[in-house]
Amino acid sequence: MNYRDLGKTGIKVSEVSFGTWAIGGAWGKTNDEEALKSLDRAIGEGVNFFDTADVYGDGHSEELLAKATKGKEDEIAVATKFCRAGDIFSKENYSEETVRNYCESSLKRLNREAIDLYQIHCPPLEILQDGAVFEVLDKLKQEGKIRHYGVSVETVEEGLLCLQNPNVSALQVIFNMFRQKPLEELLPKAKQQNVGILVRLPLASGLLTGKFTKDHVFEQDDHRSFNENGEAFNVGETFAGLGFAKGVELSEQLKWIAEGRTSMATAALRWILDQEEISCIIPGFKNEKQVMQNLQALNEKPFTKEELEAIEKFYHDEVKSSIRGPY
Repeated sequence: MNYRDLGKTGIKVSEVSFGTWAIGGAWGKTNDEEALKSLDRAIGEGVNFFDTADVYGDGHSEELLAKATKGKEDEIAVATKFCRAGDIFSKENYSEETVRNYCESSLKRLNREAIDLYQIHCPPLEILQDGAVFEVLDKLKQEGKIRHYGVSVETVEEGLLCLQNPNVSALQVIFNMFRQKPLEELLPKAKQQNVGILVRLPLASGLLTGKFTKDHVFEQDDHRSFNENGEAFNVGETFAGLGFAKGVELSEQLKWIAEGRTSMATAALRWILDQEEISCIIPGFKNEKQVMQNLQALNEKPFTKEELEAIEKFYHDEVKSSIRGPY
């Protein structure tokens, strides 16, 4: 395992870390026994950082992480998120009383004295512009309930706004071969300011595995069946905002990236790790096999200059105009 600095936090995180949305819920059937075995396997392979949220399975993924990291709290860093259990557009949802309640509830489920990285969970731009929530987070940090804080953002504009706050230690962004916009301004600025970058949806909801055909049907409780067009939350959180059929079509054109590498998925993850601004990727998983497949990205050969140029051209010529929603 290789480790990178998580911005200015002083925490070194495994290049391949993991997100726990899938084991909490909203990605089809889940199995707690399998999830705990998978978490244990990841930790055994050197993974020392996990991302979760209070709404993943209504806190269930936090509880699973508490079990998996019991006795290892000093070795395994955990990031969690808040705000989406309430009305994300209401200022009251970001008041000291409300945020404190969110924090205390997460601490209880995680069975920890402090949260390593506490993130606002994709709030509206207006809340970030208002900025009052950051004062609340500063207070929680002073009290030792959280060690560092950051923001999970939907758009580059939101990310750039967050970088104006010197106490923001990390940004969580959607970034993959289908979503390259952060490369233009956001990632360089974050690196310049020593702000960590966590990459979610590195495989574009599975599109970049190359395993789907256009007639694939997802389970009803899988967000890929009910949020394709942004019906439940931001459209960009599902299939990178492309829509399933278009995403499958585009992924077919990218299958060449697997040549000389283990798979299309590990190649797609390797491409992200080749960007020096990235602290870690946080792919999801539901079983040990998926954990090991994602970790294989560490062993893939880096992309050549010619390959990188081809991927950039593909994004600008074929992908960019098809992304829906603000990004």
